[in-house]
Amino acid sequence: MCWYQRIAMYPLVLLFLPSLFKFDKDLLKYTLPLTVIGWFWAFYHNLLHWDIIPKSAAPCVRGVPCSTVYIRWGGFITIPLLSLIAFTIILILSYFLYRGLNREQ
Repeated sequence: MCWYQRIAMYPLVLLFLPSLFKFDKDLLKYTLPLTVIGWFWAFYHNLLHWDIIPKSAAPCVRGVPCSTVYIRWGGFITIPLLSLIAFTIILILSYFLYRGLNREQ
C-alpha cells in the first residue's frame, strides 16, 4: 500500500511544478483524482495501523507486510500518517484554489 500511495503522490510533483511558473486553470482536473485516490489508500493504511481493520484484511501479507509499523515518532507518527497528512493538506489547498478560481469568474 505504501507503493500505491507513492504512485499517487510522486506524479503530483511533476503536475504542480509547471504551475510555479505559469498557472494552468485545469490543474485540478489533473491532480484531484490522484490526490483523492492517494488519500483513500493512506486512510485505509492508517486504519490497519490503528487496528481498526484487522490485519487479516491487509492486501499485502508476503514480503513486506503493510500492517507492520516501521517508524513511530513521538509514539504515534508513522509513515502512513505522514502520507495521510500530506494528501489532506493537498486536498485542503486544492479546495481553496478551486474556491478562489470560481470567485474570479
